[in-house]
Amino acid sequence: MDHNRLKGRLPAPFETIAVAVAFSPSLEALLSEARQLAQSFKAELLLIHVGKKTSGKEAALAAMCENAGIGGEARILWRDGDPVAALLKTCKENIVDLLVLGALPQETVFRYYRGSVARGLSRRAKCSLLLLTEPRREGSTFKRIMVDCVDHPKTLHTLDTAFYFGSQTGAGEICVVGEVDPAGLVMALSGDTTQERDLVKEQLVIEAEENIKEKIASCNTRGMHIQNSVLFGRPGFMIRKFAEDRRANLLVINSPDSRYGLMDRIFTHDMEYILEHLPCHILIVHSRPAGGP
Repeated sequence: MDHNRLKGRLPAPFETIAVAVAFSPSLEALLSEARQLAQSFKAELLLIHVGKKTSGKEAALAAMCENAGIGGEARILWRDGDPVAALLKTCKENIVDLLVLGALPQETVFRYYRGSVARGLSRRAKCSLLLLTEPRREGSTFKRIMVDCVDHPKTLHTLDTAFYFGSQTGAGEICVVGEVDPAGLVMALSGDTTQERDLVKEQLVIEAEENIKEKIASCNTRGMHIQNSVLFGRPGFMIRKFAEDRRANLLVINSPDSRYGLMDRIFTHDMEYILEHLPCHILIVHSRPAGGP
């Protein structure tokens, strides 16, 4: 593997898309989704199954690929070992840009992947992850995309990737959302009047709006129609609820830092609020550091 191809590699464009193959009831729909995504992004398609290769599995997968419209252009990779470790290694070896995972809440496999994504895949993967909550044979609609615009160096890459994704999948609009965390604000202003607290809150919202505009101005919006919103409340929890209320088709978020800090281990991390109850499809954008793979 040429590690130089990974160094400083941007999250987009998607040149290679992989799908994690688990023999679940939604697999055929997931394969169809992956095929359509690969066509939209003009990407190579890989199918990765972690588990013992048998003639029965080969025949079943071949039949589902045919039904999903996948021909000989897709490569099928069979791997052994721990599912998370094997997926991570295979994606890195094949310079995968996007790994697609099924995430149906009622399926046992989702309960496994949800924990793995939160604590393993999303922090260790060298590619972005797309969690499809309801894979469809006809393909998902991504008309309403929502992006979490947190104050973090990764966010510019996440915004760029969201605009890229939206332009390639026919999104009607992208809503860029800022979150204002009130933690500590109430205690700091406990002795102030309601009017003073309202003024501080208003100033924080204004600063968040300016942050959103500044970040958007630094991105290639690709002609997308953009809306801005600022939420005041617990980060992660509020945007999850907002995505549900607005019936977003896709929520785009930063990948978590490789190691959570002490406070993140004591209190629920932003991402955990989202992953514990997926409001819609989730795209976790991985930004590779410029100094290494």
